[in-house]
Amino acid sequence: MTTKRFFAAFLLVSLVLAGIVSYFASGSPDGLEKVAEEQGISAEEKDHALGDSPLGDYGVKGVGNEWVSAGLSGVIGVGAVLLVGGGLFWSIRRRDSGSVSGEPEEPGEPGENAPAGSSGRE
Repeated sequence: MTTKRFFAAFLLVSLVLAGIVSYFASGSPDGLEKVAEEQGISAEEKDHALGDSPLGDYGVKGVGNEWVSAGLSGVIGVGAVLLVGGGLFWSIRRRDSGSVSGEPEEPGEPGENAPAGSSGRE
């Protein structure tokens, strides 16, 4: 399998999981929420400052269908992670490749490029 096919398949699986399967995730509270409820900590809970944002509460504001809203939110999240992660990877790769010519070195005689007094073998 080529690298491009691998990444295409990975992207497709990510989009399917984020867009379709995530809708079926449990609505029950996770462990932290459950303990917070049991200990009375959640009584002091306040709404998040970004709760009314376009992607607040795992949905897309303005989309009436809950299933589509959750799926679209997941797809947008995958796209955002891909853009940020890909951008960082691309910038680091470009910076690292700037100091190297990118061409493989020609094999030479053992010790040809070794410092004086060295056999070139380790």
